[in-house]
Amino acid sequence: MSPPIRSLCALGFILMFARWCDGSCAEVDSMTEAVAGQDFLLGCISCKRREEVSGASTVDWHFKPAGGDEFFHIFHYDYPTSTILHEDFKSRLEWGGTKGTADLQIGAIYIRNVTFNDTGTYTCTFERSLFLALGTEHVTIKKTVELTVLAEANRELTAVISEIMMYVIIVVLQLWLIGVLIYCYKKIYAENEAREARKALHAKNKLIDSKETCDGVHLE
Repeated sequence: MSPPIRSLCALGFILMFARWCDGSCAEVDSMTEAVAGQDFLLGCISCKRREEVSGASTVDWHFKPAGGDEFFHIFHYDYPTSTILHEDFKSRLEWGGTKGTADLQIGAIYIRNVTFNDTGTYTCTFERSLFLALGTEHVTIKKTVELTVLAEANRELTAVISEIMMYVIIVVLQLWLIGVLIYCYKKIYAENEAREARKALHAKNKLIDSKETCDGVHLE
């Protein structure tokens, strides 16, 4: 197979499996509009700058209602235990962050059955300990989310267009990938057929040469 064909096939297989590859941590902002009566994920991500450094974190959430003057401590997570600390959120908050380790980078929580009273300002605070060679370093990271609760979902036109374009691009890439794999298969099949034909022709030529050699021998 020629180098360009190999490269094209390799690219196709890379695109096929790239979707299952894990990417690095990315600090994506939380959504800020929830719908009353539905569940909502309050996002909070704090990435470590050096993945090779081990650490441990706790996460605290505070809430200030719209028009309120002070924050209330509503949730605390210290692996593996989560604690709801405010009566208004009893049985409605659930840990949605990093699982299976105290080295937290995602501190998200779910709000179940959102109400209009959940509108307000939320703060997410990471208390992180980094275990360095020279000692332990303590870091505090705070994120803020301004949440608005709506009666029904409000999808902006740009968001709808972006979602449609995303699906169109995915479909086009998948069709292109299928086309690349079919092309590669046909190319490989054709090259194998040509190789077998050359082998058969070579064997036939050897048989003819051998026969001519035998015919040229005269017994005395």
